[in-house]
Amino acid sequence: MVDLSNDQATPEAALIKETTTAAFRQDVLAESMKQPVLVDFWAPWCGPCKQLTPVIEKAVKAAGGKVRLVKMNIDDHPQIAGQLGIQSIPAVIAFQKGQPVDGFMGALPESQVKSFIERLVGPVSDGTEEILAEAEAALSEGDTQTAADLFTSVLASDPAHLKAIGGLVRVLVSAGELEAARDALAQAPAEKVDDAAISAARAALELAEQAAALGDLGSLEKAIADNPADYQARFDLAIALNGRNQREAAADQLLAIIKRDRKWNDDGARKQLIQFFEAWGPMDEATIQARRKLSAMLFS
Repeated sequence: MVDLSNDQATPEAALIKETTTAAFRQDVLAESMKQPVLVDFWAPWCGPCKQLTPVIEKAVKAAGGKVRLVKMNIDDHPQIAGQLGIQSIPAVIAFQKGQPVDGFMGALPESQVKSFIERLVGPVSDGTEEILAEAEAALSEGDTQTAADLFTSVLASDPAHLKAIGGLVRVLVSAGELEAARDALAQAPAEKVDDAAISAARAALELAEQAAALGDLGSLEKAIADNPADYQARFDLAIALNGRNQREAAADQLLAIIKRDRKWNDDGARKQLIQFFEAWGPMDEATIQARRKLSAMLFS
């Protein structure tokens, strides 16, 4: 069973904390001797503060530990803000080596917040693409737990990350946890359901659900042995084989139908093969090989 507890979220969480007037010296001044510390002055009633919060937290996490964020509620702790002359919020002041060195006011967009941080620490990258590549490699090697951990770590920072959602769905499908896969797929924003990563994940889930409904392979294999022209049995066997991750064998069953009777079931074998390609991804070896065979068959 795949564990989705996401133990990797702890280091990122440690980059962000609330502070008080009494703890300000340690949390900000002392800590800024090691690395820049951003102090976000905010209040519960402040609408722009609520807009800035997810933006600045995401940017700090993306900096990979090069900067920390300390949040101070000025309703509960007004003294520090008063000493710094802050008259409107949200206000963010950067401290370095115990001194305020830069700042901004208002709910800036993500690109400007990132630029502000880069002025302090240089170019930053959240490493998301590298994490996703590592997750895909783990999944291709059958290491579903590592893949799940990596995809989940991306989602901890960006819950709407489409490639991470799609990847996690495919991990859960591979592990046979179809209900959990449906729940994960439901996290994709409604307006992004046609995104390539989400479409591939949905195709993988649909194929797995079809395979689960077919049951044992033996009866299908016997039906084909008795009657090689039993195209429905071949079609069902392809679905079942794909559900067991036997991709080349699954494709071969559909290719056999196409070779014998392209028009069977309204070109159903070719359409199903295309769905396989969508679920497997364009660079999967099984996709590449089957696409070559299909092209040779159709255009020779």
